[in-house]
Amino acid sequence: MYSIISENEDSYFCAVKGSLSSPAVYKPKNTSVSVSPSGEIVEDSSVTLTCSSDANPPVQSYTWWYKKNGGGYQSMTGPQHVFSQIQSPDTGEYYCEAQNEMGTDRSRTINMDVKYDPKNTSVSVSPSGEIVEGSSVTLTCSSDANPPVDKYTWYFQNKTFLNGFGQIYNISNFQSKDNGHYHCEAWNGRGSRNSTALMIILPGKQTVLTAAVGIIVVLLVLILCFSGLMWFRKKASKSISDTRDTSENVQGDSSPVYDNISGMTMTSTAAQTAATVDQDDVHYASVHFSRFKNQEVPLYSTVQLHQPQKQDQDVQYAAVKFNLPSSATQPTVEQAAEEDSSVLYSTVNKPRTKKT
Repeated sequence: MYSIISENEDSYFCAVKGSLSSPAVYKPKNTSVSVSPSGEIVEDSSVTLTCSSDANPPVQSYTWWYKKNGGGYQSMTGPQHVFSQIQSPDTGEYYCEAQNEMGTDRSRTINMDVKYDPKNTSVSVSPSGEIVEGSSVTLTCSSDANPPVDKYTWYFQNKTFLNGFGQIYNISNFQSKDNGHYHCEAWNGRGSRNSTALMIILPGKQTVLTAAVGIIVVLLVLILCFSGLMWFRKKASKSISDTRDTSENVQGDSSPVYDNISGMTMTSTAAQTAATVDQDDVHYASVHFSRFKNQEVPLYSTVQLHQPQKQDQDVQYAAVKFNLPSSATQPTVEQAAEEDSSVLYSTVNKPRTKKT
């Protein structure tokens, strides 16, 4: 039996005098980290980190230590660490520790550098406040990329600038002709990315544009209101028309009643006498009955009365005899001319018996 302190020696073995020695025992050594695949690490690719060490007895546990983007160290266990789709935030420092009964050993630190094409590309404008005509305006293009962006291209109204190939673009004398959309494109060895368009315009022009947009919005609202009003009127008119059609269907064949009562005009004494001797004039009155009892129907030149749905019209004929005055009492021609023709009005009330 022999007590040892691991810090004193790296390995130990025993032997019987005159015989072969035993295998040496020692703590982990030559601990290292390998990356697969080797070479450049590209975003969204699969990457495997493997920790290996020489130890006897064999390594009992592996511990990974890492810190990402300048943060504090974190740990995880296992001989391997796999990134199925490595991302730019995984960039950082990594090392591992191997441990057995004899002690521990750590690997050297490796830097994981994940490459990716430009992203989060944007344009900023200076000064950020109101732009005055004739002032200097500076546009700056920024983008997150690894490796860093090595080329910028500027676009105005979606057309390439002839001299817009730097991260900063300056307009020394801003005029109305410079109003419009600006955007940039950032390039690196892995690809490119466009920024969103930035609208830069002088306040005066912007006011006119805002007023035009406001007028268009007001006109659209007025058109919508007018269309809605016309639609409601059309709907109301259709409803009234349907009501009238229903009323006419309920009334059946009822029609206006016309009374045609004419008197005999006395043109001369001889004509009146001949009419009296030869025959009586018969006049017919068309009488329309209402559904209400004891309701008189006045006879005028044109009268239309509401009828119940299931009642028919009854027409009564009244024979009217005109008694012409005798020659002794006949008026003179001048008096006859002044008098109107005789007009008779008949009012006939008849209760309606319900049909079975």
